[in-house]
Amino acid sequence: MEIIEKLNSRLLDQSSRKCKLETEVYRQRAWMYAQMEGAVSVLSDMQADKSYVYKSKAAIELGLSMKENPSEIDSIWEEEIIKKIHPDDRVKKYIHELRFYEMMDAMDPELRADYSVLSTIRMKDENDEYRLVKHRMFYIYSPDNGKLRFALCLYQMALEGALSSDSAFMIINMAKGEIVVKDKLNYQNILSKRELEILKYVGEGYASKEIAGFLSISINTVSRHRQNILEKLKVKNSVQAFKDSFY
Repeated sequence: MEIIEKLNSRLLDQSSRKCKLETEVYRQRAWMYAQMEGAVSVLSDMQADKSYVYKSKAAIELGLSMKENPSEIDSIWEEEIIKKIHPDDRVKKYIHELRFYEMMDAMDPELRADYSVLSTIRMKDENDEYRLVKHRMFYIYSPDNGKLRFALCLYQMALEGALSSDSAFMIINMAKGEIVVKDKLNYQNILSKRELEILKYVGEGYASKEIAGFLSISINTVSRHRQNILEKLKVKNSVQAFKDSFY
């Protein structure tokens, strides 16, 4: 999946100069978030390519295993959680996180701590039914090499009846209480019917060969459609591009 490859190439871009931030300090913070906010908290360590998942009772609502708390994963991707996200929201989440990374990468390092991602996504619960979940993401950068070291993600059950039934993706300035970027992408207006079909399968993790079989088309045709999708949803490496893409 190209969007994952792009994210990995950026998030796991290691510097020869190692970050000296203490992992245990940030693990404690992730645990505190989970307990105080009734959330599932995921701390991803970009230097070690590892994640730590801390669970509250919200994990039970989402049908997540509570056997190990915290649980350690040898990847920055929390697959047990990600696979519960609605396929459409999963793809949007990846695209939005890539935009957030590009925005932060182009920003004055002194300002980065003011920004976070705030999303409302659909996730399957313990009854295999979709429910709205509030997702927040924060980046922690290394003072030693300037690279992204940790990402902290929080998954919290949305208040019943307090939000619309639609998913939403925003980048916010927490210090000013402002929405900096609001995702208004409507894929149905941007992509063709066939591209939407392929995007759905890509979001579910299927390879091009499998998608070709589902749709009775050639692998080359799938590859061409996938390339068209990437071009239509192109991520530009400048702050202005975010405004151009969303407003």
